[in-house]
Parts: sequence; structure tokens; C-alpha cells
Amino acid sequence: MSKKYGCLLAFVFFLLFISLAVNLGQFAIMAGDVDASGHFTKASPRKKFNESVIEDAKGESKAKIVHIDLDGIISSMSTEGFFMDALPDMHAIKRQLEQAVADENAKAVVLRINSPGGEVTASDILYDAVKKAAAKKPVVVYMDSMAASGGYYVACGATKIVASETTLTGSIGVIIETMSYHELFSKVGLGTQTFTSGAFKDSLSGARPMRDDEKAYVQNLVSQMYDRFLGIVSAARQQPADLLKATVADGRVVTGREALNAKLVDQIGYVEDAYALARELGKSPDAAVVKYRHEVSLFDALGLATARSASAQPVKVEVGLGGGALPRLQPGVLYYLPSIFAR
Repeated sequence: MSKKYGCLLAFVFFLLFISLAVNLGQFAIMAGDVDASGHFTKASPRKKFNESVIEDAKGESKAKIVHIDLDGIISSMSTEGFFMDALPDMHAIKRQLEQAVADENAKAVVLRINSPGGEVTASDILYDAVKKAAAKKPVVVYMDSMAASGGYYVACGATKIVASETTLTGSIGVIIETMSYHELFSKVGLGTQTFTSGAFKDSLSGARPMRDDEKAYVQNLVSQMYDRFLGIVSAARQQPADLLKATVADGRVVTGREALNAKLVDQIGYVEDAYALARELGKSPDAAVVKYRHEVSLFDALGLATARSASAQPVKVEVGLGGGALPRLQPGVLYYLPSIFAR
């Protein structure tokens, strides 16, 4: 009996130790950032990404090429989940680019893109981040299986673009979709009553037929976004916009070889060729190749768990019947995506 209580007591002391360590850690971080009145004087410093070596440096060289990954649908929506800070998202990629630019030993960046595209604004933000990084250090984009639409948009900010023979890229265009179900409503005796402050407030509603002026209005939005996309491609690839519009900039997806022939990319090769090009542009032939990663410590996990339990929300369980092969896109949102991904 005493042994049982002894184990229980030891476990309680262990939990108290962990709780004390977490609280002391948080206090140490905050102590220098809070004034006598209890107000924050500055934001806590952001954690740096750790590095893992992909290719060793030659000799005693301290130079390095930074490898960054951009995978999946490009979105501005916040990533949620227990390890949300460790997941790659738009903000994490921007921070990785900033860290690479600030690191004097990082001579160039290889941004590997494997994405069908995504939201218009998120793609534009990442394009701008890549372009700013490329203004200070060479940035080589390596296109993996797919770098289409928004993925290609982001690539236009780079110094050079390398694609594989089998890469699918291009898809220079904009898409927006909505579902029309008003005829189904009429068959089953359903309907909606909508009160709006203006004639266009409920545009894209599937509960009623779309008016001609609404179609023209939405098409104008798409055309504006497309003209910006086209202008960026034209400037980045030094190709006349009219020529692009009449050929590969009509929304089609092309292979890496076709993209090279259309001057959408600079070189055919694999990721190792992108590393070699980055070393050449960065004038560091002996540089190592490193990849950033964000490790979540035990204290981070416990602190996050504590914060989440303090603001406990009811658990929502969803069952998806359509499978998870394709992303769930938001209706009425402008996307740089091939049409198959919008269905």
C-alpha cells in the first residue's frame, strides 16, 4: 500500500516540477518585456529555424545554400492544430526567407515548389517575399511535380527557375466558381429570402439565377487579377504580354520542356542542378546545403496545451464523405489554380 502511494506521490511531484519549469520559462521570457505597470514594452523575439544538413560543405567552407520547401495549396488562412508552428505555411516561408537573407553565411536560396497554386492574395504575398529576397541574394526556384498557377506566380519572383522534364507548370490564369442550386430548390419546394443593402451584395448566390450585370461584374474581377498575373510574368520573363496571352497564358498547364521552349523557365534539371546553379550564382562552389526546420520543445507543447485548455472550446467533429484527395476550396474566392482543383 505504501509503495502504491509512494509512486503516486512521485508522479505528483513530477507534474509540479514540469508546471514550475513551464511557468518559470514563460516568466523569464516575459520579464524583460514588461514594465513596472505590467504593460508589454516589446514583443518576444521570434524563434529561429534550426538547420539540418542535406549536403556537406567541401573543405572548411562555412558558406551554405538554404533549401526551403513550398508544398500544397497556397493559402492565407492560419494553420491550426497542436503543432501548428511546425507546419509549413505562408508566414513560415516568409520567415525562412528573411532568416536566409539575414544569415551572412547563406549565399543563396533554393526554393522548392510543389504546388498547384492557391489564393490570389496569398500567392502575391509570397511572390513579393521571394522577389525581395532575390534582390539581396540569389534565389533559385526548383519546380517539383507541379508549380502551376499560383505556384508559378511565386516562382516569378526568383532569380532563376529550374524545372524537371516532367514538371507541370504554367496555368497562368484566375478562376472563381460557385454552385447553382436554385433549380433543385424549385423541384423540392425550397427557397430563400435574402435582404441586402445593395444589388451586388449577394452575388454568386446559388439560390437564384445570376443576372447579366453580376456576370460582367465578377468577370471584371477575374480579368483584373489576370492582368496583374500576366504583367508579372511578362516582366519576370521579359516576354511581351500580348505574346504570352496568345500562347501559353490562356490557363493551360505545360510540361517543363514546353515551359523552357516558351521561356517560362531557365533550365531543365533536378534539385541537384538547382543546388549547383545556386552555388554558381552565390559564388560559393564549396557551400553546404542546409534545410530549415522548426522543432517544438516539450515546454512549447505543454505551454500550448495549457493555453488551449484555458480557452477550451466545444469539440467539433466532422465526417468527410468525399475523401481527402483534393483540397476543400472556399466558394466565391479568387484562386490561381488549374480548373480541376476547383471542383
